[in-house]
Amino acid sequence: MTGSVPTTTTRREREIGRRRTFAIISHPDAGKTTLTEKLLLYGGALHLAGSVKARKAARHATSDWIEMEKERGISVTSSVLQFEYDDYRVNLLDTPGHADFSEDTYRTLVAADSAVMLLDNRKGVEERTRKLFKVCERRDIPIFTFVNKCDRVGTDPLELLDDVEQDLGMTCYPFTWPVLDGPEFLGVYERRAGLVHLFEKGEHHGQERVEETAFPLDGDAARDHLGPELVEKVREEAELLELAGAGWDQEAFERGELSPTFFGRALTNFGVEIFLEQFLRLAPPPRPRPSDRGPVAPSEEDFSGFVFKIQANMDPNHRDRVAFIRICSGSFEPGMEVTNARSGDRVRLSQPRKFMAREREAVDEAWPGDVVGVLDRGDLHIGDTLTEDGDLTFGGIPRFSPEHFARVRVPDPLRRKHLDKGLQQLSEEGAAQVFYEGSRVGPSPIVGAVGVLQFDVLVHRLDTEYDVDARLEAMPYSRARWVEGEEEAIRRVASGYGRKLVYDGKERPLLLFENDFSMRRTMEDAPELIFHEVAPGAPVE
Repeated sequence: MTGSVPTTTTRREREIGRRRTFAIISHPDAGKTTLTEKLLLYGGALHLAGSVKARKAARHATSDWIEMEKERGISVTSSVLQFEYDDYRVNLLDTPGHADFSEDTYRTLVAADSAVMLLDNRKGVEERTRKLFKVCERRDIPIFTFVNKCDRVGTDPLELLDDVEQDLGMTCYPFTWPVLDGPEFLGVYERRAGLVHLFEKGEHHGQERVEETAFPLDGDAARDHLGPELVEKVREEAELLELAGAGWDQEAFERGELSPTFFGRALTNFGVEIFLEQFLRLAPPPRPRPSDRGPVAPSEEDFSGFVFKIQANMDPNHRDRVAFIRICSGSFEPGMEVTNARSGDRVRLSQPRKFMAREREAVDEAWPGDVVGVLDRGDLHIGDTLTEDGDLTFGGIPRFSPEHFARVRVPDPLRRKHLDKGLQQLSEEGAAQVFYEGSRVGPSPIVGAVGVLQFDVLVHRLDTEYDVDARLEAMPYSRARWVEGEEEAIRRVASGYGRKLVYDGKERPLLLFENDFSMRRTMEDAPELIFHEVAPGAPVE
């Protein structure tokens, strides 16, 4: 009936349909943090975008809030950025750009429904991008492509798209195409609308929305602004794309086989707004999540979600610990009680917050696709499934084997308890992995990391957050595998040269090796043992 109040089901469907939850993947220095800020600028979450070039000044990127990030000008931890745009609810899961913090990115991608692959127009697909693409591919995450830095002379656009297809096995469908007058990047041609968008450079250095002029390619305005020769060049390139390129297929995109592709320059905001509008239209809303009882649809009435990130000490004044929950079904209300499927305990989700990096705002309600941060007293772990009655478990979040190891020592033995507490909390939030040679109260603990910069962050945070002056002694191991089998056989194998047996926080044995040869030889000589690159019990989806 006209004017009637919408039913809960109707509202749930509407709220789910307007959610977009995604992450940006890229190689370092491709411009990921810059693109993140420009999306926030166009989403109305920022009035001025801070340039990453100005990190040494008083202002820093909104998504980077740990002091060390500000000092070094790099992103070292994931952050959650939420905003509204054109009636869409956007959850941008910002991930570390540096390869040394890959594991944090892997975990965050588990919470995303789609991803944006950012490429440097001079370099195309690089190693870090390739690894992150494989993570998305395993989870069938649809991928957008944004070719950045188009104001610099780079690889021919057609050649770059061909390289993506050859390298990743994914076809690109350009929604926009660069309008280039020699080396000068003037704007983009929006293929499906038949419009040319010319951008004005302005004097604000990308801190404000860019002014643009749009007009049909076939018309007097195009000839007046571009000249006949450039109009003909753009028209020929557009016709070539139609003849030689793939057609648009929404289903192929959602299967991860076809990537909507856009060209631009994030630093000057060129092409960002067109990308954002098309992304929100094309990106999938929250999708069903695999569980041990089958796919869980977002439309199901019962609440479910999982913890994909834990961050300690976001507020240094209160030494708090926040668990980030990706909601998968039902609806969230402040103070609701849920069951932790891992422990079977009932947990009250108190003081829920939504985030703009470090800034917080109270949450009155949330729906599938949203990310909510709740205060945690140590009851929640990364990968925990939370449901109303504990009747399902979502797929685990992988913990990858480290490649760098160091022994942790403290000059003052009276600080050992503080060290153990700090290592436990930082390990639970994924900042590093902690191992022991038998008992936790025995020799100094060993920390493992995917990249060496994780060690710098670990020492910095132990000092600033736990008042522990920690010293790291590098160890000669570069490979590790969790191992399953008879304890006697494990100890026998571990006694060989260039190996070391340690135990993780769940007392699972892990063998450290000095090199690939030692690891392969051990695995060949011990067929009775099972070796795992990813921690057992935390499978990759």
